[in-house]
Amino acid sequence: MSGTYPKRPTAALIDHAALAFNVRSIREFIGPEPKFMAVVKANAYGHGAVECSQTLEKAGVEWFGVATLEEALELRENGISSQILCFGSVWPGQEREFFEHFINPAIFSSETAIRLDDAARKCGVEARIHLKLDTGMGRVGLRFDEVEQFLAAIASLRNLRITGVMTHFAAADDLSQADFTRLQMARFNKALELLSKAGIAPEFVDMANSPGAVVFPESRGNMVRIGGIMYGLGDDVLPRDVPGPELKPVLSLVTKVAVVKRIKAGESVGYGRSFKATNALTAAVLPLGYNDGYSRRLSGRSEVLIRGVRCPVLGRISMDWISVDASKIPGISPGEDVVLIGHSGNEAITAADLAGISGSISYEITCGIGQRVPRIHIK
Repeated sequence: MSGTYPKRPTAALIDHAALAFNVRSIREFIGPEPKFMAVVKANAYGHGAVECSQTLEKAGVEWFGVATLEEALELRENGISSQILCFGSVWPGQEREFFEHFINPAIFSSETAIRLDDAARKCGVEARIHLKLDTGMGRVGLRFDEVEQFLAAIASLRNLRITGVMTHFAAADDLSQADFTRLQMARFNKALELLSKAGIAPEFVDMANSPGAVVFPESRGNMVRIGGIMYGLGDDVLPRDVPGPELKPVLSLVTKVAVVKRIKAGESVGYGRSFKATNALTAAVLPLGYNDGYSRRLSGRSEVLIRGVRCPVLGRISMDWISVDASKIPGISPGEDVVLIGHSGNEAITAADLAGISGSISYEITCGIGQRVPRIHIK
């Protein structure tokens, strides 16, 4: 029966022309030399990994970055043939899947290297890996000062080849910490020298994430990992007042008015009665809530756009519904278009706007849009 009846009008609209524009704009800004890795983990930051990857591959993207084997396999199963790097390494028992589907793992321990080498020997293949270094992120990665020990531990391995070396910047988006970013670069370059002395010449040298690639040209190496800015999420990712590529937002979150009702002075709206009307008003009730990714932290603080007019959210956001003050919209009726992220008339609300209100970042806003919100791909 699925698909045979009208759907709830809440949807995320994905503009593939804007996505392709952003790739071109970023390429023009960083230059043609570094290879372009499109980071499509977390369902392409909530935008739809398969559909976005298909557009990106047509745009000439050479590499895709994912977090898990499952994300990589989804791309392969849907026809993506470009190189894939899995940032989340290889869990025991996954080795054969990596080999069979030509997926490159990032690894960060000698134990994983030894396990991969053994599995590759048994499968009669060569394990091609990227070595991830921790130069200051303090998260996953081989510590920059343990490279020599790692090289000694893997010296006898014959079925493992280090084809890439990468790191991840902790604060490239914060110019007040530029010295630390440069320290990470220095540590990374020292590690490359140690690899070279051991006779290892990786094909791919990969330091720069989105802010690194834009703000620190010396970090670009011969491959850059581009994530959020590719989806137009640059407002809270790139430092202000620094030159950068022109970007267009790729995602809009829209719905329609479900109910219009009159609220009298003194009446309340929503759970906990946190909003009480001081004057009579017209409320529009919208069919989405925090289960759809419109955070409860936005309660009473955010706005939506109806006919290009900003309408404040009233009271607490619930799981499935939001009420807004539509008193400035004459003759409003059910079925009217509502924009929660995107443009309406001369007004716009961005994911970064909502992130600023809720104390988050734009990545979490788009990643958090729930599964029951369909992604409508406009190509």
